[in-house]
Amino acid sequence: MARRCCGCSVRCCCCLLVLTLLALAVTAAVVFARYKDGGNIFPIPGLPDPKYAEALAVALRFFQVQKSGKLVNNTIPWRGDSALRDGEDAKLDLSRGMYDAGDHVKFGFTMAFTGTMLSWSVLEYGDAMSDAQQRDAAMDALGWIMEFLVNAHPSDDVLYIQVGDPKSDHKCWERPETMSEKRPLTKITAKSPGSDVAAETAAAMAAASLVYKPGNATYASSLLDHAERLFKFADAHRGSYTRTFPELSAYYNSTTYQDELLWAAAWLYHATGNHSYLSYATGRNADEFADLGNPRYFSWDDKRAGTEVLLSRVMFFAGDGSDAGQDEVLGSYKDTADAVMCILLPESDTAAFRTEGGLLYVAEWNSLQHPVASAFLANVYSNYMATSGKSELTCSGKSFTALDLRRFAKSQADYVLGDNPMKLSYLVGFGDSYPQRVHHRGASIPAGVDTGCDGQEWLKSPEPNPNVATGALVGGPFKNDSFVDDRENVQQNEPTTYNSALVVGLLSGLLSTAPVAKSLS
Repeated sequence: MARRCCGCSVRCCCCLLVLTLLALAVTAAVVFARYKDGGNIFPIPGLPDPKYAEALAVALRFFQVQKSGKLVNNTIPWRGDSALRDGEDAKLDLSRGMYDAGDHVKFGFTMAFTGTMLSWSVLEYGDAMSDAQQRDAAMDALGWIMEFLVNAHPSDDVLYIQVGDPKSDHKCWERPETMSEKRPLTKITAKSPGSDVAAETAAAMAAASLVYKPGNATYASSLLDHAERLFKFADAHRGSYTRTFPELSAYYNSTTYQDELLWAAAWLYHATGNHSYLSYATGRNADEFADLGNPRYFSWDDKRAGTEVLLSRVMFFAGDGSDAGQDEVLGSYKDTADAVMCILLPESDTAAFRTEGGLLYVAEWNSLQHPVASAFLANVYSNYMATSGKSELTCSGKSFTALDLRRFAKSQADYVLGDNPMKLSYLVGFGDSYPQRVHHRGASIPAGVDTGCDGQEWLKSPEPNPNVATGALVGGPFKNDSFVDDRENVQQNEPTTYNSALVVGLLSGLLSTAPVAKSLS
């Protein structure tokens, strides 16, 4: 019997080909239309590479690995409930939140930054996340963090910024489910300030309020209330948390607190529309804190480049003749953001150093943090350029386009995912070859094994981890593109949740095929 298609005989199987070509043509037309905004074509040739969707799904899994507390709908078979009594000493529930890295400390500073970056990613690229069926996973991670941050702010001038003692924690090698050592709380107050961590937490809550606003206005309003009160606290009682608690400088030393104040003000402006926050960032504080004109790299410690891009958003989408569009200081923020972009572009005269394999290289420890963060900012900036139609970037007299920035972002993502001299994916669980001995306590010890504090045999074992820390973005290669897959190689092989938030934003951006919204509110 002849096979039939389209309701006719075998000779009509050509119908299938015709329909397939028609479908492709329609898809291309839709994608082309989505690139258009006000007559400008969004400069993304072809469809997004499906590997970015696969990698995004993998990256988001790490937040499930890092969860603390009573797990809900647990999808990681080797993880269980842990740290259920965190916060008890202060009569608070601080059991949720996420472990920072391969250890079991909850550092509020980096956890808040993780929340801010997840929110920014959802705000800019939520549709792309939805298309990849990953928005729910991002929202789940964000909600777990927000619950901790809200509970950590019981009153106006009190914020709990850490659970656990890093010194004693780092002496132990054990699973989080079986840890039994004391978990002391650290808090900032009016007399013991920490403007950096308070302002970063305010930024996280303000950004998250925008994410939740369309679907849960009541919760969004509550987050924004916390954010505004925390910003007021951070500004009124100025000081760095690692000056207040010098012993913590060995872990996440905050070099200044001023950048977080500007960062929080920028987010609060977007979240509230209140021009007092914009004035805060563009008035006297800009002169004192912003260091405009000097491009820097974006990280958990230095928010200046992020603030410059976020405030450039105001400039890109300001209406003709608007006050914002004419603001000289906002213009300086954008000029500095332009300079940041110029150091990222390999063909620019001010291009920063790259390894032979093409990785932007800034620091030996956790070397992937800066290129991934920079690639995220570059892709966001390219979206702003393309959507606004202000599509030319000048670097020392040379002209570049939004597509040039996107190519840079793509090159860094591709390096991370295996297009590098080691032919190794630095995203655990993605591809055929990735680190097997990740510096991660829970992953290195078989489920059900109670080592007490003394599980050093698992730290020192040359065998691959018995559990896969899926989604972990490890620290990354050295300057010569080399990598040593050893569990005791902390600087190269330890993952962090804030790295994961950055790579989630980068991958989501590379999946996006539409102009960004002109307003975050």
